[in-house]
Amino acid sequence: MLPKLSNQIQIYTLFLTVVLFGCQLQPNLQQQRSKQGMAVSAHPLATEAGLAVLQQGGNAVDAAAATALAISVVEPFSAGIGGGGFLLLRRAETGTVQALDFRERAPKRATRDMYLDKQGKVRPRASLDGHLAAGIPGTVAGLYTVHREYGKLPWAAVVAPAIALAENGFPVSSRFTKAIEGRQDTIEKNPAARQVFTKGGILYQPGELLVQRDLAGTLRKIATDPQSFYTGDIARAIASDMAKNGGLITLEDLKNYTPIWRNPVCGNFRTYEICAMSPPSSGGVHLLQILNILGDTDLKRLGRQSPDTLHLLAESMRIAYADRAEYLGDPDFVTVPVKALTSRNYGKLRRSQIDISKAKPSIEVKAVDTQTLNRFVYESPETTHLTVVDKERNVVSLTFTVNGGFGAGAVAAGTGILLNNEMDDFAAAPGVPNLFGLVGGEANSIAPGKTPLSSMTPIIVTENGKFRLAAGAPGGSTIITTMLQIILNVLVYDMNVSEAVSAPRIHHQWLPDRLMVEKGGFDAATLEELRRRGHVIREGEGWGNANAIVLTSDGWLEGAADRRGEGVAKGF
Repeated sequence: MLPKLSNQIQIYTLFLTVVLFGCQLQPNLQQQRSKQGMAVSAHPLATEAGLAVLQQGGNAVDAAAATALAISVVEPFSAGIGGGGFLLLRRAETGTVQALDFRERAPKRATRDMYLDKQGKVRPRASLDGHLAAGIPGTVAGLYTVHREYGKLPWAAVVAPAIALAENGFPVSSRFTKAIEGRQDTIEKNPAARQVFTKGGILYQPGELLVQRDLAGTLRKIATDPQSFYTGDIARAIASDMAKNGGLITLEDLKNYTPIWRNPVCGNFRTYEICAMSPPSSGGVHLLQILNILGDTDLKRLGRQSPDTLHLLAESMRIAYADRAEYLGDPDFVTVPVKALTSRNYGKLRRSQIDISKAKPSIEVKAVDTQTLNRFVYESPETTHLTVVDKERNVVSLTFTVNGGFGAGAVAAGTGILLNNEMDDFAAAPGVPNLFGLVGGEANSIAPGKTPLSSMTPIIVTENGKFRLAAGAPGGSTIITTMLQIILNVLVYDMNVSEAVSAPRIHHQWLPDRLMVEKGGFDAATLEELRRRGHVIREGEGWGNANAIVLTSDGWLEGAADRRGEGVAKGF
């Protein structure tokens, strides 16, 4: 296999040299049209890696894995092989949607109070910085699992583009530089991270070449034997580095890690079926819950930016996030009332509690009691996203992460693997907000082997049994509401895909009690009316960096990357 792998890397080295040169000459196009296949991601080089695999005869699974591994090299601040995520797959052959959970999990030695001091207070940044913040990584296991079952090309061919990028380097962008500036202090404290991501303590500037030789070596081992990450040399290096730096992940933890195939959460909205990730992601549950609260309201007649529409969206979001804090967690540890929360009748109940003329303060918005919720049981979540559709119309919608920017700010020495800080997605203590301001309770408390709650929301939408839309986004707690608005933009407001992913957004997550509004996206009179209704508005820069692919009525694939990022869509 090694000679074959070397040949693959040589091919991609030449290919990426051409791509790098081309990227410097041509502006990134946010929307592309194609009939043969399409890949969209948050970085041009990762998209090109996925496209090249499609052009080699690979399917959507091959291309998605290649794109994700390339992202792990060129966008380490958002996702990587030291993290985890969720994948939705729609196979054209069966028309069914499958969901793969390769999220990070708590180590065996993790304890409920591991981030609390002797007084029971949360220790500042204990769940965010350094080795103790890391959960067991699942990205490699997840990508290999789905590829082994459904990929067409050899695994080595899928890993080769990432190896070439790590070995030969790539020019960093201003987005990369800005991300590392925000984590410089933490990175400086870890010698391995400092060696990889700085030049002797000096930050890389836009256009400078970042070479990651240790990571290239790790990827070569993964190309030959993916299990090396969990039982071989890579696993031993991770476990040794953890032991030396106060981390909890052991060889046993790595050996026992297994991705989980789960049933996606699916529901109807108008004439469409929407499938999204199920718990331990809260994304699909609350996306469908909000759509059910909106119900058959004539949103198109009201207008996308009318005060009535925005008020209804904000109040629906507020309700859903209140329920999230109470009921959502790892379904292998707690009972999550998915059927009840996504019930149409429950949506109608919650809709009846919204006053269209007045915002309700979050302190007055509570999750319903268990007895009330049980009435509906028996009625029938920095991150990155990539979307791929092949010529047979197999679809992959994949969101993965290392959680915060540059994860834990630590690299496993000798491997080039940036560690996640996903343990922060647990509730360190009831009611204490995490990095994204989300609060949680008992359902999301820390336990050995447990998966932290997520907001990642990869989606696949069908109409009359045919693929219609696939999309996803990063953004922590804002992911669910970003996906909500993209769905409405495409399916209700008839926007093209570029308009849909780039339109201005709002977000409310119950606590803190404020309505986030994208600066410059809404007129002053509309914002003033929302304030009059009682909304506390905070205007900020854009968020989300989404991407999507739609199938048009005349059979074209149209893909687009968000104007807020540097990603591209590419088809052939």
